[in-house]
Amino acid sequence: MEDTNCLFCKIIAGEIPSSMVYEDELLVAFKDINPKANVHILIVPRKHIADNNAYSASEDAEIAARLFEVAPKIAKEQGIFESGYRLVMNTGKDGRQEIQHLHMHLLGGNLLSV
Repeated sequence: MEDTNCLFCKIIAGEIPSSMVYEDELLVAFKDINPKANVHILIVPRKHIADNNAYSASEDAEIAARLFEVAPKIAKEQGIFESGYRLVMNTGKDGRQEIQHLHMHLLGGNLLSV
């Protein structure tokens, strides 16, 4: 399921170029175009889920599990596994969510801004 107005859905569909670092049947991961750290990767479900509040444990449990399985793999590939990294998910306007598609930020190295 995709939202034709969603930026991340357009990236997933290949309509907008991105710097992909990971893809599987459930997720894609690509470099953030406005990085907040030396390494800033967005891990995004292929399925359009607006935010954490729209997540359904009964329907989307495999997606949640995969997010947490893939994050350390990407951290290792990006060279930040040993030194450490942050995983951040924002929900809603007050939670500073800019794109209304569930996603996880993987941040490592020196923070460039908060």
